[in-house]
Amino acid sequence: MPVFHRLARRGFLSLAAAVLAFAGGHAQAQAPAFPSKPIKWIVGYPAGGGSDFLARTIGAQMSIQAGQPVIVDNRAGAGAIIGAEVTARSPGDGYTVFTADNGVLVYNPALYKKLPYAVDRDFAMLGLMARTPLVLVAAPSTNIKTIGALMETLKSKPGTLSYASPGNGSPHHLAMELFLSRSGLSTMHVPYRGAAPALQDVMGGQVPLMVVDTSSGLSAIQAGKVVPLMVFSAKRLPILPAVPTVGEQGFKDSEAYAWQGLVVPANTPQAIQDRLSKEMQAAVGNEGVRKKLQEGGWEPVPSDSALMKTYAFAETKKWHALIRERGISLD
Repeated sequence: MPVFHRLARRGFLSLAAAVLAFAGGHAQAQAPAFPSKPIKWIVGYPAGGGSDFLARTIGAQMSIQAGQPVIVDNRAGAGAIIGAEVTARSPGDGYTVFTADNGVLVYNPALYKKLPYAVDRDFAMLGLMARTPLVLVAAPSTNIKTIGALMETLKSKPGTLSYASPGNGSPHHLAMELFLSRSGLSTMHVPYRGAAPALQDVMGGQVPLMVVDTSSGLSAIQAGKVVPLMVFSAKRLPILPAVPTVGEQGFKDSEAYAWQGLVVPANTPQAIQDRLSKEMQAAVGNEGVRKKLQEGGWEPVPSDSALMKTYAFAETKKWHALIRERGISLD
């Protein structure tokens, strides 16, 4: 090929490359940065509760970091199934995130024969945010002050004690069923519609026992209105250092928490998923946010998507086996 033609061809290719680079850069410059508008954070529980507190606390810090408002949208009802369905049907553009707890991701698929969402099909997990330890407590009127005394009473006087919970299929209900399964004991379940009325009746002595979470029950424990017998955590809690763990009582693989993670619609682009995950982890790791969560009874456990998926898988295996064993169903 003559030199002229080689140079001409080289020049043409260089010009073409420059044009393409300009076009690509121009397109990139025209693409709106994410986020470019407010982000909606769906919570499947009423305003004022623990899930709402968590979302608003973390969301406020994410707003500062991302430069866009994070607006909490409470879609309460049916154990967060309504909020989950709304999220599953939302556009996958990154502007809808959802607080997904162990009820939505783990328990419900085993408790219901049919759901308006499928975890693997409809959601992309961004990471864990926080968890609240669970504590088995007794009404002061029972005069039961240790887990040993409780077990002796359940053995010698079966059927004389009952336990309250915030509702069928709640982490509190299933934690107690796990304890009963591991111990070989039995008692009657009294489900309520929410933690507050259940705890009120335990404090009043109408129901002897309950599993509470620290986000809603810590103040009652510290005030002596209920007696803590055992925590369902792997280690003793700094806020309740004298209360033994479930493992210390000889029950292995019996830890239980009420935990919450963040998810988006499954078709959300990976780059946006990664950005939201990083913003959430940074927000939960913020010193002021951590302190506020801890004061509210929450244990911050910020994680990435991979860890959340692994944890949710292990939880699913564990709790589905228990639900089948105990014959628990919400259909």
